[in-house]
Amino acid sequence: MCKLLRHSFIAALVALFLPVAIAQPTAVERMKSVQADTAALPAAVEAGKKAAFFCANCHGDAGSSKLPEVPNLAGQNPEYLLEQMRKFVSGERKDAFMQGLIKVLKEEERVNIALFYANTPVVAGRADAGQVKQGQQMFEKLCVRCHGDKAHGDKMIPRLAGQQVTYLEQSVRRYRDKTGERLDPLMAIATATLKNEDIKAIANYLTQLP
Repeated sequence: MCKLLRHSFIAALVALFLPVAIAQPTAVERMKSVQADTAALPAAVEAGKKAAFFCANCHGDAGSSKLPEVPNLAGQNPEYLLEQMRKFVSGERKDAFMQGLIKVLKEEERVNIALFYANTPVVAGRADAGQVKQGQQMFEKLCVRCHGDKAHGDKMIPRLAGQQVTYLEQSVRRYRDKTGERLDPLMAIATATLKNEDIKAIANYLTQLP
C-alpha cells in the first residue's frame, strides 16, 4: 500500500512539473492577428510580395494573370487563398506544378503571400458586351446566394469579380463535368444544368465587374 501511494505521489509530482503543451495558432489565426496589427500588416504584405516572386511568371507581378487559363489572385479573399494552398498540399486540389511549389513554402510564407495578393487591387477584365446581360441573369439565379451580389465572395468563398474569362469557364466546366480537378458538392449541383454558352455568358459578366 505504501509503495502504491509512493508511486502515485511521484507520478503527481512529475505531472505537476512537466511543461504544459501550448496550442499553436492556426495559419488563419496567424493571418487574422497580422491583419489586425496596423504595424505588422505592411511588413507582411512586403514579405509576401518577395515570397511570391516565383508566382509572378504565371499570376503576374501584381496578381493579374499573364495567361488566360491562370486565375488573377489580386483582390482575392485571403482566407480563401490560404485554404486553396492547403488543399494543393493535401491533394484535395490537383495540379502537379502548384502542389510542388506550395509544398516548399513555410506556413508564414503562405500567410504573407495570401495577404500580399489580398491587398493588391484587382483589375477588371474586358468582356464581350453581348454576353453580359445573359450572364448577369444566370449569375443572379444560381450564384449570388454564396458569391454575393457583387461577386466578392466571403472568407472561404472566392471573389469572382474581375476574374479571367477563360479561367472561369474552365473552372465551372470542371465542376459541372466532375473531372476530379475541382471538388465541391454544392458547385457540382449549381453547375449541373449549365450549357457551355451559359458558362461563357456568366464568365463575361463576372470579368467586367469592379
